[in-house]
Amino acid sequence: MAIHSSLRGLRCFCVAADCLSFKETARQLYLTPSAVSHQIKQLETELGFELFIRQTRAIELSNQGKAFYQALLPIMRDLEQTLRHFASQKPPTELSISMPEFFASEFFVPKLVGWSEQHPDINLTVETIKSRQDSPKYTDLQILLASAKPVDHVSYELFPISYIPACNPSLYQQLLPLGFDALQKAPLLVHQARPWAWHHWADQVGIEQFSPKQVIQLDSMFSVARASQQGLGIALIPWPISHSWFASGSLKRLFSEELQSRDKYYLVQHESETNKPEIQQLVEWILSSFRLHS
Repeated sequence: MAIHSSLRGLRCFCVAADCLSFKETARQLYLTPSAVSHQIKQLETELGFELFIRQTRAIELSNQGKAFYQALLPIMRDLEQTLRHFASQKPPTELSISMPEFFASEFFVPKLVGWSEQHPDINLTVETIKSRQDSPKYTDLQILLASAKPVDHVSYELFPISYIPACNPSLYQQLLPLGFDALQKAPLLVHQARPWAWHHWADQVGIEQFSPKQVIQLDSMFSVARASQQGLGIALIPWPISHSWFASGSLKRLFSEELQSRDKYYLVQHESETNKPEIQQLVEWILSSFRLHS
């Protein structure tokens, strides 16, 4: 038998079975008594039996009506609960954040599991940039690498970085006995945004006659680290965000001397959005996860 009963008709029956009054059912459902009577009659016609025994001034459930009510009531309660659940759900909040590519791959993304578990109702878009010279898209928050604290927005200092001379284990074995002469034997890798980084390192170390064999510039810090890992040359690798590369043995520190810089990571927020609770939740999570990391 095809079932055509509407949800309204089934609900009308359940209310009438509960209060045993078509008039009261009409009041609760904002219908007329005749509309209630019509809904019940239509349902009875479809089922093929009477749900109520109608008396002059009262109604009562028939035996089949009682059985139908007992079977239908838990289904209707589950359906109402499901409708309330989905009606109360808000669409997910959309947030966006931009950051340097190397920071995203080495620090931010690995910790996103914790954020996602705590905030399943927030959709997060992560935009990455290869160099500080690149213009990022407009996002709710930014993590950027700068030599001075940004003053045109609300900003928080996360941590400073230094740069470690490093190469892969095979090249390390070859170059370690040579000391600083190793700089004449292998290409020096550097981010193209910092073309003079190796010269600054040599100045800090005190190498007076610094004439590297070859300098190779790459367009992202991830490319610099990956090229060094593959044995292309010696790279200046940012610390501490490269910790996993050294912990896994993919890279080896060739010299103990680091390039000290004024570079620091900052979290930047637009002043107009400081009162948005979802953004503040993300700000607090970033500060607790990455601030003053060592």
